[in-house]
Amino acid sequence: MENEKKKAKIIDLRQLLETGAHFGHQTNRWDPRMKPYIFTARNDIHVIDLQKTIKLIRKAYRFCEALSAKNGTVLFVGTKKQAQDPIEQSALLCGMPYINKRWLGGVLTNNETLQSSISTLIKLEQMQEDGILDSLPNKEKAQKTRKLEKLQGYLSGIKHMRGLPDAIVVVDVVAEELAVKEAVKLGIPVIGIVDTNANPKLVTYPIPANDDAVKSIKLILNTLANGIREGQLQQYSGVETQTKQEAEVVNIK
Repeated sequence: MENEKKKAKIIDLRQLLETGAHFGHQTNRWDPRMKPYIFTARNDIHVIDLQKTIKLIRKAYRFCEALSAKNGTVLFVGTKKQAQDPIEQSALLCGMPYINKRWLGGVLTNNETLQSSISTLIKLEQMQEDGILDSLPNKEKAQKTRKLEKLQGYLSGIKHMRGLPDAIVVVDVVAEELAVKEAVKLGIPVIGIVDTNANPKLVTYPIPANDDAVKSIKLILNTLANGIREGQLQQYSGVETQTKQEAEVVNIK
């Protein structure tokens, strides 16, 4: 009974229905590999089987929880308009990096170049903070300001990410094809919201759901963020317990 309550606390059918998570794409736009996750079709629109969605969200939640408990990093990715705000909000909720404007090729597979761009961003931000940018000739100031704004748009969500993430969360695996390919190439697990037009086999943890409705996206991302936060609490609790035990040993001595 207690286990069932915990499952319901993660996410339930009513929440998904209220956000329209069950609405897929038009039937003529479907990917046949999504067939196991489709309940029916109404008015030429595929309806997603939310009972399967719930099970898969819970599975992804447990993965995020376990990874976070081991101090793992999860990168949130979603660059289309509907996903940009939910991606940022959910990532900030659990203190994880995110990309919500544009995926720059090589974020994962060319990490050396990425770190160089991040260093440039941090340097320009420091120049701005110290007032150095304002003291430059107008032309040079304009050039550096444009570069700063461009880098902030692309990299501000990942400027504190050191090295590769341990997993990525993706909204719309079709739109974020490049991000998924890079992660798969490096063996990085992918949690992906897959609509009826996507191939669920591309990701490690597929979550069949409407990837166009803001409310649906937000609900799923927040659920995963909560899983990460739960893992962080476990990690903190473990450190606290270990510290207490070490103190007790010292006192005994």
